[in-house]
Amino acid sequence: MDKIEALDALSALSQETRLEVFRLLVKAGPEGAAAGEISARLGVFANTLSTHLGILARAGLVRPERQGRSIRYFADLDGMRGLLSFLMQDCCNGRPEICASLVDEIVCQS
Repeated sequence: MDKIEALDALSALSQETRLEVFRLLVKAGPEGAAAGEISARLGVFANTLSTHLGILARAGLVRPERQGRSIRYFADLDGMRGLLSFLMQDCCNGRPEICASLVDEIVCQS
């Protein structure tokens, strides 16, 4: 990921509804969520949600998948991994033990 892509992703996540959508999709895991389900769970109008999903998709943070007549959305974990890698690429000045506690915190927790 380059600087422009990282800025696009950070910009996409800097809006409250989009951050909520992304977190909801991360929690949904490999099942993802249909647009209508996301709209209902977050209390967002469908047309507004569509705009937010488009911004997140263009930023590489969500991916849509058509399933019959509906579209299901998934968190694009490769996109998030790229963003985190970009942010952490110079972490700790070559001393990974300094970053160990940070890495431990971002590991999946139950």
